[in-house]
Amino acid sequence: MAKKPTNYKVVDMHCDTILRLMYSNEPLLKTEGHLDIERMEKGNYALQCFAMFVHLKKVEKPFEYVNKMIDKYYLEISKNMDKIRPVFSYQDIENNMKNGYMSSMLTIEEGGVTQGNLSFLRNLYLLGVRMITLTWNFENGIGFPNFKEVEDGKPDMHTPNTEDGLTEYGIEMVKEMEKLGIIIDVSHLSDKGFYDVLENTTKPFVASHSNARAVCPVVRNMTDDMILKLAERGGVMGINYCASFVNDESVNNFAYVKDMVKHIKYIKDLAGIDCIGLGSDFDGIGSNIEMNSCDKLNLLQEALEEEGFTQEEIEKIFYKNVLRVFKEVLI
Repeated sequence: MAKKPTNYKVVDMHCDTILRLMYSNEPLLKTEGHLDIERMEKGNYALQCFAMFVHLKKVEKPFEYVNKMIDKYYLEISKNMDKIRPVFSYQDIENNMKNGYMSSMLTIEEGGVTQGNLSFLRNLYLLGVRMITLTWNFENGIGFPNFKEVEDGKPDMHTPNTEDGLTEYGIEMVKEMEKLGIIIDVSHLSDKGFYDVLENTTKPFVASHSNARAVCPVVRNMTDDMILKLAERGGVMGINYCASFVNDESVNNFAYVKDMVKHIKYIKDLAGIDCIGLGSDFDGIGSNIEMNSCDKLNLLQEALEEEGFTQEEIEKIFYKNVLRVFKEVLI
């Protein structure tokens, strides 16, 4: 348990906790994983984005399955409406903060659940989906992941895909997402796909759980140019707590908070403080991480303070930058 809560509100752009609950009998109120409502309260959370992750090669009917996950999400939130409320607009977030409730936002990790059908996308919006990670680790009719070759079932995490980007449907989908007010998330997307999103959109977008490639050279992290372009668009990237994306595995397969701060300092020096947020990937990653529970954000606060980050800068990282993007994109 954290020795004290963070002084700042927390907004986290990505967790996989609902997937965990699909295979366990745990209630969202209290789990054995990285995140639950009780610890979110202790951790001073303002908003958690709950991703509905669908593995396209393990699920026969992805649109049907994501609907089951969404049903599970709403069932769990409905049991805890005295503590947390779902949000569908930026005004909902403000209202919840004013009235003392935490907020939950419904998101999807794997845009392929739309199955090449914009009517499915529009239906997901009506169900409350407000952010979609365009791809995961497979080509999905929208675009391509950021690696080409797979050996022994493991992706090559050091050779980026600079050739295969968004498909024709993918371009239609990101334009429709902007029109609807669904946040575009480029984490997992190929390098070429990132630039295709940039070229075919006008609003800020996010990389909900990605770090700096210059600090940890894996393709799930972003290049300097991508970070700069994201910042120029007014977007934000969520620092991922996963050890493999914080440290090169060949050096140290453990994510210390001080190493997360290296990414934050690098990104700040490169592109400014305004493009940095949080994207834990809780319950979608291993527990070889120092900040392994959602009530431990005080560790990051203290580490940033020790490195000379100001109160205003920490507030921006913890919640203000992400809320600024949400305010601009959500309708």
